[in-house]
Amino acid sequence: MQTTFTPEQMEEPGIAIANDILRNCVHCGFCTATCPTYVLTGNELDSPRGRIYLFRDMLGSDRSPSESTVLHTDRCLSCLSCMTTCPASVDYMHLVDEARNRIEKTYTRPFSDRLLRKILTLVLPNPGIFRLALFFARLGKPLADLMPERIKALLRLAPTKIKAASKFDHPQVFRPEGKPKMRVALMAGCAQRILRPSINEASIRLLTRHGCEVVIANGAGCCGALAHHMGHENDATTSAQANITAWDNSREKDGELDAIVINTSGCGTMVKDYSFMFRNDPKWAERADWVSQKAKDITEVLMLLELKAKKTEQNTTIAYHSACSMQHGQNINEEPKTLLEKAGFKVNVPAEPHLCCGSAGTYNIMQPEYASQLRSRKIRNLRATGADVIAVGNIGCLQQLSGDDANIPGLVVVHTVELLDWATGGPKPEDIA
Repeated sequence: MQTTFTPEQMEEPGIAIANDILRNCVHCGFCTATCPTYVLTGNELDSPRGRIYLFRDMLGSDRSPSESTVLHTDRCLSCLSCMTTCPASVDYMHLVDEARNRIEKTYTRPFSDRLLRKILTLVLPNPGIFRLALFFARLGKPLADLMPERIKALLRLAPTKIKAASKFDHPQVFRPEGKPKMRVALMAGCAQRILRPSINEASIRLLTRHGCEVVIANGAGCCGALAHHMGHENDATTSAQANITAWDNSREKDGELDAIVINTSGCGTMVKDYSFMFRNDPKWAERADWVSQKAKDITEVLMLLELKAKKTEQNTTIAYHSACSMQHGQNINEEPKTLLEKAGFKVNVPAEPHLCCGSAGTYNIMQPEYASQLRSRKIRNLRATGADVIAVGNIGCLQQLSGDDANIPGLVVVHTVELLDWATGGPKPEDIA
């Protein structure tokens, strides 16, 4: 693709990166076949190729972006399926991030939109505030149908029952029996520890059972992805710096870390990108790169260990749903399925596995119409596998597919690590009868 940025514009790091990315695009259109929004609407501007033209024109001008540019940018899920498909290796992820930054800096959204985005950025990454918000959301659920669409979507996604806080999530060290094979930091996260504390608990049991010393580092929290994908770069940077500092302090105080283990693939994609995020910051670049190099999805770490399956006699059939951030963001495809099969489960893969379920961070709140269509499509494909249980590696997908109105009678949705923990001596996931 031809670009016409001026020398002055090229002095901006974001524009320089965007220019290189744009010039790689050859307009082939392969991305349209795997883009969820294009599959739904058939609108070229809802495809990566169409958005790339919009981004080029927006970044090359000194004007505020048009309503059309903002609309079609907001409709992008950042699922990154287009990057898996693209034969020219166009780095769409960093291009759409730069576009969102520009929109946030130069476009004035309606007040209600700005307010909701600010609330989500404040509430979801802060466990204490999020827990309180869920309490009030539970009270409001009976009135959901009377609310505006976005508020309705938010209330429907809120769980009916709020889990008790887990003692596993506080800064501490969990040691295995015998000499540790690895020393790892587990990212406890933010929203997940409130929505599904059993995931971190299962992760710690699973890792220590397989010889890992597990550290919950003091000061580590939200990865920053939610703010980042809304164009709130200051908030995202603050979260990332807190994590980098926490893990760096942990290794300096108590010894080197072999890995930073992440059990939410959306967070994993973000943390692995810290090196890019801080590439031009001399104060943070080296430590950020160290974090990105150490960051591993929990299935990547478990593949390095010998899985101690104890319950291989069970006949539970699993439908494995691969989160977009797992397969497209991190190129992790076989590890979760291989581990589940080693643990004794029969694993089926649904049709259209590359298509997003519609969760995509806060997409299911900000774009409820498209998110609902994608969820219905995903659920039909999952049901067609004939599986008893759906396994996922991302809390967003888990909530999207198991919400009160998801309508999957007879099926339960659990995290992959909960199944692996069960199969290697841990408790049975509470949702499985």
